[in-house]
Amino acid sequence: MNDPARPSLGELIAADGGLLLPGVANALTARIAEDLGFGAVYVTGAGVTNTYLGLPDLALVSLPEMAAHVAAVTDAVDIPVAVDADTGFGNAVAVSRTVRVLEKAGASAVQLEDQAAPKRCGHFDGQEVIPAQEMAQKIRAAVDSRRSAHTLVIARTDARARHGLGEALERAALYAEAGADVLFIEGLRSRDELLAAGRAVPDVPKLANMVEGGKTPLLPRDELTAMGYSVLLYANAAMQAAILGTQTVLAGLRDAGSLAPVMDRLAPWEERQRLVRRAEYEELERRYEA
Repeated sequence: MNDPARPSLGELIAADGGLLLPGVANALTARIAEDLGFGAVYVTGAGVTNTYLGLPDLALVSLPEMAAHVAAVTDAVDIPVAVDADTGFGNAVAVSRTVRVLEKAGASAVQLEDQAAPKRCGHFDGQEVIPAQEMAQKIRAAVDSRRSAHTLVIARTDARARHGLGEALERAALYAEAGADVLFIEGLRSRDELLAAGRAVPDVPKLANMVEGGKTPLLPRDELTAMGYSVLLYANAAMQAAILGTQTVLAGLRDAGSLAPVMDRLAPWEERQRLVRRAEYEELERRYEA
């Protein structure tokens, strides 16, 4: 829904002392995040691939599939929705269409990365990147194609993995010159690297990606904001929690033959119905009853 009366994503980034951005793989998770008071959410490519296809984060989701997920999420919440568009589903011309499709689906920001196909999770091994100027053209295409000035372009570089921190910082500066609104330097390996990346291109907001089990140290919000980060992304924390919760409950059911041992791990019926707005739809049923 993206309520126009609420702050835009750009306003949240500018005003917040480190915007906490939770990743969501579906509309229900987005509703939970909004209900808990988060100001924005991020549709995670890894999360959609893992939950929708049961497959790893290797660019296996198509643009129409991602757009359908984004439309479902934006219809369910009134807060800004950033979207992981991986490599943009092709070259600069394809990126132009990608931005329009995702913006039409309700995206408040589109994230693009400079990996070569086949792309892979930034915390896997083996990433390759396209030439920096080719990525700069993709960013220009994204900026030129957006219909709203409020739609942000997030530029991610994965150059650190293969070419080192210096190359990643140079690319970040180039991508900022091409018009990126937010910079995302992926796969940083230490506090020192996080600090160097946070101080790079000081006039452009930076995003820090906090991944449990990943290559980047998990640092607290105050430390990251002091380093210069404006957006703190937790792309798959909710999904990982859901995996553990599902495993725990189903294992208890399997072993006991009932839910008795794991009842305290279930959201109550009433809470489930509240989150999916059952009362609102009951009112609609009454209103339009024949």
